Amino acid sequence: MDLFEKAALVTGASRGLGAALARSLAARGANVVIVGRETEPLKNVESEIHRNGGHAFALAADIGEKSAIHPLAFAAAALVGPIDVLVHNASALGPTPLRLLLDTECEDLARVLDVNLVGPFRLTKIVAGSMALRGAGTVVHVSSDAAVAVYPTWGAYSVSKAAQDHLARLWAVELGEHGVRSFSVDPGEMNTRMHADAVPDADPSTLEDPARVAERIVRMIEAGERIQNGARLEAASWEGAS
Repeated sequence: MDLFEKAALVTGASRGLGAALARSLAARGANVVIVGRETEPLKNVESEIHRNGGHAFALAADIGEKSAIHPLAFAAAALVGPIDVLVHNASALGPTPLRLLLDTECEDLARVLDVNLVGPFRLTKIVAGSMALRGAGTVVHVSSDAAVAVYPTWGAYSVSKAAQDHLARLWAVELGEHGVRSFSVDPGEMNTRMHADAVPDADPSTLEDPARVAERIVRMIEAGERIQNGARLEAASWEGAS
C-alpha cells in the first residue's frame, strides 16, 4: 500500500508506540487521525507532526467507552475522509501492580476488555464496512507476547490480547474477499510508560525503541499482499524488519 494521502486512524497515540506510529505514517504522506484520552499530550504529538511537514488531527476519546465510538468515527471521517488504515494500539493493563486472577475485580477485567477488545470491535465494525464497500483497507491490532505465553499476574491483559488476535483473524476471514486486510502484531518489549507501569524494575536499555518498532509495523502495512490475511506477526522477527 502506498500511504501517500491515505487516511489513517491510530488509537493510543498520545505517547509511546502509538505516537511513533502516527509520526511514521505521517512521514509517508498519510493524513493521520490520532486518538487518546489525554488532550495535551495528544496535541503535542499533533504539533510535532505538523512542524515536520505532516498532517495529523487530534481527537480526544476513550476507546473503552461505547458512547465515544460513533462520534470518533464520524469526526475522523469528516477530517480525513474514509479510513484506509485503522491501527488499534490503545491498551489497558488493569490495576498496577499487576495481580493474580483471583485478586482481580470483575470491574477491572471488564475495563481491560472494553479497551483492548470491545472498543476495537466497535470501531472496526464502523470503519471496515466502508473499507469493504471500497474494496480496500487495512486493520492492525497491536498485540503482545502475553497473548500466547502465560505470565502470572498478567491475566486480564493476556485474555484480552489473545481474544484480540482471534478477532483479527475473524475479520480477515469474513472481510478478506471484500479487499479488507487484518493482522495482529506483537511489538515486543519496548521502552514505554506502559511497560514501566507493568515491570517497574526493567532496565530501559534492554528494551526496544518504539520508533524502530513503529517503522517495522508501517512497513508491514505497506507490504500489503505479502502478508497473509489474518496473520499474527512479531515485529522483531518479521522478514521485512531489516
